[in-house]
Amino acid sequence: RELKQTLNNQFRSIHELCMFVLLNTRKTELLRATLAALAAYLSWVPPGYIFESQLVNALMGLFPQAPFRNVALQCLTEVGSLQMPIEFDGHFGTFFRMFSQQLVTILPPNTNLQQAYEGGTDEQQAFVQNLALFYTGFLKHHIPYLESQPAEHQVLLLGLENLINISYVEDTEVFKTCLDYWNMFVADIYATQAHAFVGAAASGDFSFATPGATANGVAPGSQRKMLYTGILSKLRALMINRMAKPEEVIVVEDDQGNIVRETMKDNDVLMQYRTMRETLIYLSHLDYEDTEHQMLEKLRGQMSGSWTWNGLNTLCWAIGSISGSMHEEQENRFLVTVIRDLLNLCEITRGKDNKAVIASNIMYVVGQYPKFLRAHWKFLKTVVNKLFEFMHETHPGVQDMACDTFLKIANKCKRKFVVLQLQEQQPFVGELLDNLQATIQDLQPHQIHSFYESVGLMIGAEVDSAKRDEYLSRLMAPPNAIWAQIIKQAQANPDVLKQQEVIKSLTNVLQTNVAVCSSLGHPYLSQMIQMADSMLTVYRLYSESVGQAIVTGGPHSARSSFVKYMRSVKKAVLRLIETFVDKCEDEALLATKFVPALMEPVLGDYATSVPDAREPEVLSLFAAIVKKLKAAMEPEVPKVLTAVFEPTLAMITINFEDFPEHRLKFFALLHAITNHCFKCLFAMSPPQLKLLIDSIIWAFRHTERNVAETGLLLLEVY
Repeated sequence: RELKQTLNNQFRSIHELCMFVLLNTRKTELLRATLAALAAYLSWVPPGYIFESQLVNALMGLFPQAPFRNVALQCLTEVGSLQMPIEFDGHFGTFFRMFSQQLVTILPPNTNLQQAYEGGTDEQQAFVQNLALFYTGFLKHHIPYLESQPAEHQVLLLGLENLINISYVEDTEVFKTCLDYWNMFVADIYATQAHAFVGAAASGDFSFATPGATANGVAPGSQRKMLYTGILSKLRALMINRMAKPEEVIVVEDDQGNIVRETMKDNDVLMQYRTMRETLIYLSHLDYEDTEHQMLEKLRGQMSGSWTWNGLNTLCWAIGSISGSMHEEQENRFLVTVIRDLLNLCEITRGKDNKAVIASNIMYVVGQYPKFLRAHWKFLKTVVNKLFEFMHETHPGVQDMACDTFLKIANKCKRKFVVLQLQEQQPFVGELLDNLQATIQDLQPHQIHSFYESVGLMIGAEVDSAKRDEYLSRLMAPPNAIWAQIIKQAQANPDVLKQQEVIKSLTNVLQTNVAVCSSLGHPYLSQMIQMADSMLTVYRLYSESVGQAIVTGGPHSARSSFVKYMRSVKKAVLRLIETFVDKCEDEALLATKFVPALMEPVLGDYATSVPDAREPEVLSLFAAIVKKLKAAMEPEVPKVLTAVFEPTLAMITINFEDFPEHRLKFFALLHAITNHCFKCLFAMSPPQLKLLIDSIIWAFRHTERNVAETGLLLLEVY
């Protein structure tokens, strides 16, 4: 503030010098330097120096001249972005009118800015970028005054038209600048409209004929909406034509024009999509009919045989983005047309890349409208069967997206799949299980896990426990058969378990079980009872194999690929048990049957293994058990501490870097014990208790933030 006051006192000299140069010299470099200096000063100067002198006229005079155009525009942008007392509003109105008149000489009406920008020089492209900054900066602060003056409406609408044309320019930074303004502009109009609607209803002057209308005339919100009707319609077209890619879409076009699977998310694009989605939803609320009309017209254009990848993509992303913004009846009618046309387009189009693009768009759109699918069983069944078709399509990304979409639909519409629908012979889940092997035969293991998670959600929606168990048994029959076959072979020859393909098969079966358990919840109990004994046997056998490999090859062999493969089965077993513990609702069964069975194979193995072969998942598993059983776990806590406390401390107190997973999960286990089984700590011997206190002090001094926070939480409990 003091610097600004000092500058205000001394600016007269700067102003006189700059004005002298601007009015009396023709030297290009001197004029450019003066304008650059002014651009830096203008946001600080008192208003009188701007509007009560020849400064604005001088800038307007230099603006049309090519050598000074950009730097003069930067000065004008600084002036237009100033916020001043209300008495200066008239000056800003005159300023904007003068600017618009000068701009016409540089940028004639009907100029195709998109083409001009592509073929323009660096200076010309910089001019368009600066023009975007001028319009957004000026309109953010001064549009209320222009709206209040009918005489200024024409020039205001012309400015907004220019900004829409600039928004089509293929430059990410320019579009971001424009998009930020459009988001604010549309949100403000919607808020005004909604306020007028609520105000009219509250005052009793409410009419069903025109939302926001009053008995005395048109409400201010409706006046603004009427003023900008044409602009809002063009904005809808802009958002539809330039819609950014949403996160769910993973089938994309690469730099060489090939359709590929996306390998890395672009956070800038995701942020842009969220802003555009919000803007288009506001636009849709302001005029449902125009939104629907524009989207269907563009879809008809795509269906007429002139479709393009980008055109169909942006249209479908826009359609998906406005889910829930239309009235239900209108949305239903709209979606019937959209989905039917997209399915037809997929049928008649040839070429793997083309089909992949259409498939990704169908999957995105249907995934965004679960409410519509719940209300229309035939469409839901058609869509899901289409997803099953896409699961056989080997084009990169299509199968992943089909599985992701199926999971989303199963989550939102799960009840529909277990109820017998009209004109159906059996619930859809029964039909799905009949054809299970054929449906998933072309999927990769991680895709099969996703598929099983989806079906688990469906089965969980069945209220009849007998039917639910039957569905679960049929679902798990294929992985159970693989599991039983391997166990049988291992009983005859334990070395079978060391084969890499067998290890992969066991890991996949366990991960499939994790997927089903996580989505099905407690009803998974029947499958867990079936798996439990053989699973712990496998865990023990792999523990022995890992131990033998380390004895034979030395401690460093714990990091060999062979040992890591075997440990992956152990990790999968622990992950499945932890998931089941989290989902199980029968705590007594958990405490009496499952927890005692874990003590010897899991805790005993952890205590006796070399540090590099200890699984950190053991610590997180027992933390989950303590959180679930609370005081019921107290009899077992001493055994847990005996097995993990000192061995883990010996691993993690050597330095602050080694065994990062063990560190975090060890202190999470201690936190769970102190929170839920605090009495057990009194049974510890004085040396053990001192070691515990020392470990807590060591934890909150840790350089790793998560470990330090857990240490402080432990200290708070004490």
